[in-house]
Amino acid sequence: MSVLAILGGEPVRRDPFSRWPRYLPSDAARLEQVLESGHWGGFPVPSRYAAEFAEKFAELHGARYGLCIANGTIALIAALQAAGIKFGDEVIVPAYTWDGTATAVLFAGGIPVFADVDPDTYCLDVQAAARAITPRTRAIIPVHLAMRFTNMEALIALARSNNLKIVEDCAHAHGGEFQGRGAGSIGDLGCFSFQESKLMTAGEGGIVLTSNLAHFEHLQSQVNCGRASLTDQFQQQVLGSNYRMTEWQAAMLLGQLEMLPPLAEKRALGAKRLSAALRSLDGVRPLPPQPGITRETNYCYVFQYRDPRVSRDLFCTALEAEGIPCDGRFYEPVYRSPLFCASPEISPQLRDTDYSKVHCPVSERAAYHEAVWLPQFLLIGAGDQGDRDVDDIAAAIAKVLRHSDDLASADPSLAGQKAMSRAQRPRKERAKNY
Repeated sequence: MSVLAILGGEPVRRDPFSRWPRYLPSDAARLEQVLESGHWGGFPVPSRYAAEFAEKFAELHGARYGLCIANGTIALIAALQAAGIKFGDEVIVPAYTWDGTATAVLFAGGIPVFADVDPDTYCLDVQAAARAITPRTRAIIPVHLAMRFTNMEALIALARSNNLKIVEDCAHAHGGEFQGRGAGSIGDLGCFSFQESKLMTAGEGGIVLTSNLAHFEHLQSQVNCGRASLTDQFQQQVLGSNYRMTEWQAAMLLGQLEMLPPLAEKRALGAKRLSAALRSLDGVRPLPPQPGITRETNYCYVFQYRDPRVSRDLFCTALEAEGIPCDGRFYEPVYRSPLFCASPEISPQLRDTDYSKVHCPVSERAAYHEAVWLPQFLLIGAGDQGDRDVDDIAAAIAKVLRHSDDLASADPSLAGQKAMSRAQRPRKERAKNY
């Protein structure tokens, strides 16, 4: 252990971490039932398992209605349209998030307006959002990021005083709760993704939650080719599409929902143990506790790198060589991401928008210098194995920090792929977590 693995030494860990995704024996029985039924698609809406899942998922999060949908990005687009976003309307989004949060606004006809994030949570800074409001602002999308929540109490007060809609991006927050209210039920609408890396997965898929019947009926029409097939009290005329979830996906999600609470508890215990270990190390800082969280959720474990001797990217490369999967440039500020191809030629509503002038210092520091992301499956080992997994992570971080001087004098090309942005990597690797 006296030599870093990246410099030829023995790594802290060679064993693989827990497998992800996970599934239950009951999943096979449900999938067999779907196979034999001959009803594999999502029509009529809702199909059997989609209806059962949506009801249970909405109940868990404290929302009145839930509607399954094709994926998380479509969920955001549909929610924005249900919230009344029209061509040229401005929607405030955090700069430090996945590009899809902002591109959803473009697809809905709106203009993403970027606001910086809080340095202790990496979620939308409510004061920065307040400064971004203009007469054209119609909505705000808070993203509950990785393991923390946007300060929803302050954001709701801001939205109410300015007559703005709130569409929660909860792609990282399945089962989470802030101040006693479930993720996705606090704002006007809440959107979840079930893509393969998420805390619940059907490979792909999504859901929108709301307690507003008019929004729910608008969503039904969008998802189901213009039909409001469950309720139609408001008789809205909506240009719909086919965003239906298949019965295969819905069948899988019932098992995922069953596994969510015990796995969430394991992640919470692992995160607590890892934070305690990191507090004793110079050069890193765990995110401080957030008192408003009343039910914890951890899509990734994120900590802050603070060692001036070597770059964060080189630190991540060395940590991965020790057998710990990690990422530094997990996200870039969206306005700097090559995947965010926003221009008036592609999106005419941007004719007066110049993203080259946007500067969000906290987001840029997180993206290029500070944030380190560890995938959630590192925290879900069973029993004593889970403690060993977490202890190996902490030992590897301590080892790299202890030998930072050795890294500082090594070839800077060691940073390799870790020094690249996700968009600069080979195309097949650009979106491995989405």
